[in-house]
Amino acid sequence: MELTPFLYGLYKLAKYAIYPYTWLVALAGLILILSWLPSSPGLTRWIRRLALTIFLLIWLLGNPVVASNLLGALEMWHPPKDPTALSRHDAIVVLAGGTAAKGTLRPTTEPTAATKERLLCGIELYTRGLAPLLVMPGGDPSVIGEGPREAEAMKQFAVRLGVPEQAIVAENQSRTTYESAVGVRRLVNPQTSLLLVTSAYHMPRANQFFAGQGFSPTPYPCGYLTRNAPGWPSEWNPFDLIPNSGAFWRNTVAISELVGSLAYIVVGKA
Repeated sequence: MELTPFLYGLYKLAKYAIYPYTWLVALAGLILILSWLPSSPGLTRWIRRLALTIFLLIWLLGNPVVASNLLGALEMWHPPKDPTALSRHDAIVVLAGGTAAKGTLRPTTEPTAATKERLLCGIELYTRGLAPLLVMPGGDPSVIGEGPREAEAMKQFAVRLGVPEQAIVAENQSRTTYESAVGVRRLVNPQTSLLLVTSAYHMPRANQFFAGQGFSPTPYPCGYLTRNAPGWPSEWNPFDLIPNSGAFWRNTVAISELVGSLAYIVVGKA
C-alpha cells in the first residue's frame, strides 16, 4: 500500500524525530526555556542534568568506536559476496539513494554519491553477465512541490556508462524502500530470481521489505562504511575516542535504519 500525500508528509516529518541532531536541538531548546524561569535549586539541578545529557549524547553519538559497532552490526547482517561466485539471475534490482536536482551551480540532475555507488555495483554485475535486466525503482520523494524522479536519473547515468536502454526497467513511482519493493512486485513476478543491490547498511531493511513482497532475493551489499565487524578494534588509538562529525553521521544512519525497520514491523508491513 502506497502512502497518501498527507501520510507521506507525516512520515517524512516523523523521520526528523529519530535523528540525533533533533534530540540535541530539543534538549538545548528546553535548557534555554528553563534558563528564563525564576531561579531555584530544583531548577538548577534540572538544567545541569539536561546539560550533562547533551554532553553525553554528543560524545556517544560522535564517537567513532560507537559508530563502528552500531553501523557494523547492520553491515555484517548480509556478508559481502564474491561476484565471480554468483550464479546467473533473472534481474538485478538497484535501489536508489537519492538524487541531486539541477540548479544555478549544478548543471544537471544527477544521482547522489550513494546512488552512484549502488549503480556502479549493479552495472558491474550486469557487465559480468549475471542478469539481462537492471531494475531501478525510485520516484519523486519530494513532500512539497515536484522534484526529479530517482529512477530516471539512475537510468540516464547507467546509459551514459554504456548500459543499453532496453536492458533497464525504471519504476518511477516509489518514494520509500517499502514502496520500491511494492513497485518491483508490480513489474516482476515474485518467482523471478533477483540480485538485490544497495548499501550494506541499508540491506537488512531492504531485504526485509522484498521478502515481505514474496521475493527471495540474493543480497549484494556494497558501499561499506565500516572497516571491520563489531568488536573493539584490534588497532585503535586515543583519537578513536574523540567525537567527530563523520561518526555522528554514521550513527545517525544506523539509528535511522534500525528505527525504520522496527516501525514497519510494528505496523505489519514487513
